[in-house]
Amino acid sequence: MPAIQTAPIQTDRRKFLAGTGAAFGALLASGCTTNRMVTAAGTASLPAYGPLQPDPAGMLDLPAGFSYRLLSSLGEAMSDGGTVPDKADGMGCFALGNGEIALVRNHELVPGDGAGGPIARGFGTRNGEIVPGGTTNIVLDANTLEVKRQFRTLGGTIRNCSGGVTPWNTWLTCEESPTGPGQRYGEGLAQNHGWVFEVPANASGLVDPVPLTAMGRFNHEAACVDSETGMVYMTEDRDDGVLYRFIPKERGKLRAGGQLQAMAIDGLADTRNWDAPVMPVQMPYEARWIDLDEVDAPLDDLRIRAVAKGAALVARGEGIHMGTDDLFVCSTSGGQRGLGQIFRFIPGRGRGPDMVELFFESESKDQFNFGDNLTVSPNGHLIVCEDQYTDVVDNHLRGITPDGRAYTLARLTMQTELAGACFSPDGKWLFVNAYSPTRTVAITGPWDRFMT
Repeated sequence: MPAIQTAPIQTDRRKFLAGTGAAFGALLASGCTTNRMVTAAGTASLPAYGPLQPDPAGMLDLPAGFSYRLLSSLGEAMSDGGTVPDKADGMGCFALGNGEIALVRNHELVPGDGAGGPIARGFGTRNGEIVPGGTTNIVLDANTLEVKRQFRTLGGTIRNCSGGVTPWNTWLTCEESPTGPGQRYGEGLAQNHGWVFEVPANASGLVDPVPLTAMGRFNHEAACVDSETGMVYMTEDRDDGVLYRFIPKERGKLRAGGQLQAMAIDGLADTRNWDAPVMPVQMPYEARWIDLDEVDAPLDDLRIRAVAKGAALVARGEGIHMGTDDLFVCSTSGGQRGLGQIFRFIPGRGRGPDMVELFFESESKDQFNFGDNLTVSPNGHLIVCEDQYTDVVDNHLRGITPDGRAYTLARLTMQTELAGACFSPDGKWLFVNAYSPTRTVAITGPWDRFMT
């Protein structure tokens, strides 16, 4: 593996996110048209960071000047006596102070999967045994990335897919599993699943597993928080899903309850573009919100009731990322080719209407093929993790520039998905998971040397 490269990039997290918002804000102001976006979206003419170089270790191909460190792997001993569980999925990075950062990592485990050892306490059981899903925390030296400790922080959940960071330094981990007693896949379960849980970044062990029931029971995927309003936006991994918003009664205290809503777009009932391109790229629409009731949804019908009230359909909403003034949502199977879409949402925050647009729609597998988790790089580019659904997969990290051009950043040679992409607070390291067998790596390189 080549030597670690250090790039001169912004080191202040607030400035980093502000730069991201400015980059995408400039795109909107530039008046990009649908035709510009479509013709610019190809990858062949974009040098980006240069061609990928084969990894001598045979795991992750990167451009010249980039390298990675392997931080955590399936079966490694953890500091709490357990071992690293499998199926590493969504992940967030946090500054802890005292020269430490923490990764909070989901494990999308289902009953019957190995848990990495006994779980002392957790939310749910099957046939009396705590179910294996949940989170682990990895505490790193912020300068050297030395793993100082790693341990379980949540147990007793099912299919913790993705989630999101909060401004108050917690991780929202989302169950993609609306199941329970008497329901499909619910045999032996003691209670309903399909909730959001909150894990503090500074947890030192297993946290109290409290489901945030007011945030709804559905096939949860990811979440993000608007730091100005405290509102939480959530995606749903269903072909007929919707985009949700949660307005908490008390900012930063999600356990106190609040109002769950679904997004509606007047004049546009379906954003998926499957039958026809009814939602053109880069055309802004005004969004409004529909209040939802009975959000515990024992019949897993929350999205169906939302659509009946006028909510807009979204195809398999997965990754969601909040910048400063806008957020981005990945639709895994949306678009005319069914290869994926990315939406941009601009909250009005009481100063104007909420706006939404289709920022990008993949027209080729070389652009991206079933995008999943996403994040934003120090130069304002979106970084999208691929999760292909084929017998043989060829998953990549794909970048998308603020003017809508796609390029390849990395290629995973393992037969599994990439997940959990997130940057360190200083913007130097991109952390990402290989799903199964679990591998958590840190990528660095000359982020500022992008070629157009």
